[in-house]
Amino acid sequence: MPGGWGWRPQVIEDFYNRTWLYRYDEPISPGTLTTLWSLSVAIFSVGGMIGSFSVGLFVNRFGRRNSMLMSNVLAFLAAVLMGFSKMAFSFEMLILGRFIIGLYSGLTTGFVPMYVGEVSPTALRGALGTFHQLGIVLGILIAQVFGLDLIMGNDSLWPLLLGFIFVPALLQCAILPFAPESPRFLLINRNEENKAKSVLKKLRGTTDVSSDLQEMKEESRQMMREKKVTIMELFRSPMYRQPILIAIVLQLSQQLSGINAVFYYSTSIFEKSGVEQPVYATIGSGVVNTAFTVVSLFVVERAGRRTLHLIGLAGMAGCAVLMTIALTLLDQMPWMSYLSIVAIFGFVAFFEIGPGPIPWFIVAELFSQGPRPAAFAVAGLSNWTSNFIVGMGFQYIAQLCGSYVFIIFTVLLVLFFIFTYFKVPETKGRTFDEIASGFRQGGASQSDKTPDEFHSLGADSQV
Repeated sequence: MPGGWGWRPQVIEDFYNRTWLYRYDEPISPGTLTTLWSLSVAIFSVGGMIGSFSVGLFVNRFGRRNSMLMSNVLAFLAAVLMGFSKMAFSFEMLILGRFIIGLYSGLTTGFVPMYVGEVSPTALRGALGTFHQLGIVLGILIAQVFGLDLIMGNDSLWPLLLGFIFVPALLQCAILPFAPESPRFLLINRNEENKAKSVLKKLRGTTDVSSDLQEMKEESRQMMREKKVTIMELFRSPMYRQPILIAIVLQLSQQLSGINAVFYYSTSIFEKSGVEQPVYATIGSGVVNTAFTVVSLFVVERAGRRTLHLIGLAGMAGCAVLMTIALTLLDQMPWMSYLSIVAIFGFVAFFEIGPGPIPWFIVAELFSQGPRPAAFAVAGLSNWTSNFIVGMGFQYIAQLCGSYVFIIFTVLLVLFFIFTYFKVPETKGRTFDEIASGFRQGGASQSDKTPDEFHSLGADSQV
């Protein structure tokens, strides 16, 4: 649940109330409490929006690996602020810490897929790119488990839980210096061919890396024929207009799919189904989340990105319809609660087959080295902005529509399916330059091509 806490909000609300009582000798008003809680949730996405939009400022100057390394300073700062907020009786520290960790998350959701995409061999780029999403869902599952009352999700240990982000940041600082810089960055951005060649030999495990070098040099020559690509140029140039539209819509298909709505409803659905400990059932959905991310990891290079995304969108739409039927008839037919549980697990599974992992790494595949950082900034901003909109507006829409709220997501999923079918090319087995050249050849008219015409752009484009 991006932007979520991983455990019940009552613990944080109690902290806000005690802090207010300590400062002003009176309980906090319900309106103020709601405002503080909403700000605490939303500020994470605001930080993510700013961080994602700043990706290009770092990667072009410091490189991919060094940018990831430097960003850990934000994680350390956030851990200190949130971890000591209770001791300091300061909800301001907690809110500021949420903003900073959102900033960190926005940066890393740009840095990591870009780095992985650039160091991966073409044949494994999709599988290795899925590891980014696997890391996210594993983090969600760990937060759900550690957020149990019996572990850290209680009044005594919640600051330790929030400060726990210090540990993975420390591990990354210890391990990342041993990771190589992106060979594409070294060759194309820094013109350091010998270093790039040395890195490629280590990454590929062979002394013959001439084909990789040749591909990068061709991409570099193409970049030299283009002027510097800014964010505005992505929208002005016919060459980039369609790939940036695809990148944005795929990011929207992830956040507007309804995945957060399902997690929002899951606990209450499990309660109505007679599950004695619904929190454990919610953790079960987290396990499904992780398991099907692993499934996607193994099939993405066989089935292809476009195919898996279509399967995921169609499956989620079907599960959303089932969920709507089950929730609507729940009072008349109590056994419908079991259908709703099946629909929840199915919805989460289909999400991780396609819309979960694919939008993150396909951005790196749609753009060559020059426009890639700007494209990641725009795509990341789209993802975090839609995350923010869903987080702020979903509760109001749910109160207005009730169980029919999933009809809205069904319509959106169908629209995303249609867009993906007609506009998104298959990128499996094709080099960055082959993919980019397909858009260059078509220019402004490329958006009118059918998926089959896209498939003919690369030598290894068969699904």
